[in-house]
Amino acid sequence: MHKLSLEARLKAEVVSFSGKVSYYANDFKGNIISVNSNEEFEAGSCIKVFILTEFFRQIHEKKIDPNKLLKYTKDNFVVGSGILRSLDLGIEMTAKNFAKIMIIISDNIATNTLIDFLGIENINKTCQDLGFKNTVLYNKINFEKYEKLGTITPIDYAKFFEMLYKEEIWSKELSREMLSIFKNQHYNTMITKSFPQYYLDSENTGDEELIYVASKGGSMDTCRNDGGIIYTPYGSYVLVIFTKKFRDPLYYNEHEAYRYGSKASRLILDQYLALRGTFA
Repeated sequence: MHKLSLEARLKAEVVSFSGKVSYYANDFKGNIISVNSNEEFEAGSCIKVFILTEFFRQIHEKKIDPNKLLKYTKDNFVVGSGILRSLDLGIEMTAKNFAKIMIIISDNIATNTLIDFLGIENINKTCQDLGFKNTVLYNKINFEKYEKLGTITPIDYAKFFEMLYKEEIWSKELSREMLSIFKNQHYNTMITKSFPQYYLDSENTGDEELIYVASKGGSMDTCRNDGGIIYTPYGSYVLVIFTKKFRDPLYYNEHEAYRYGSKASRLILDQYLALRGTFA
């Protein structure tokens, strides 16, 4: 009997997708799924992960005070995701709160504020120092001025979450603090869209939350990306799904990249659960 590998089933799942898709997954049991994972993609908001990483590096090296007050200024205004654009100019918060909303609700103004605070050169140096050789932040977010925000490969993104899961980013304490931020992140459209919602929603079911994620997605006209750590009763795995070159640039939950990406994510979840914590 001919047996289909998980990689073959993943490719079959997205055969009708108009764009290009890449996967990288690691079950921490020696099984890696890798499809186009060394190819460069527009990072979109996934680049914010590395801004957060630099933020915690500067805390670790005692170069900044995370409780320093930063101000929302006109220079950092930009449309897109987040809440600050709907609030009044001049609002002050701690640097750490800017960092949290940059990830949790993907706030673009908070992102620009932190880029100014930390420095683009420092952010890119940290990417290189950690071994993410193909990850680059080009500029602040300004859709009228710049076409690109950042470049990344799926394997770089996955290796970041592998390091974070192993608590290898700066220190165990800081890794855990970063993980707590990613666990509160609001947008998991691609990874969890097709998951059984019962297992994700302890607040409404009253039962223990059996499956949860620590992740960060990113979307621009040229990409729909998602990646992070999926926690299950059988253990955890890292999953990254990046897409590009699709026909429809509009933003909505039923976009084909989210539909096909979420089908692939569910396929990987089902395999991992069926085999009780492994892909193979």
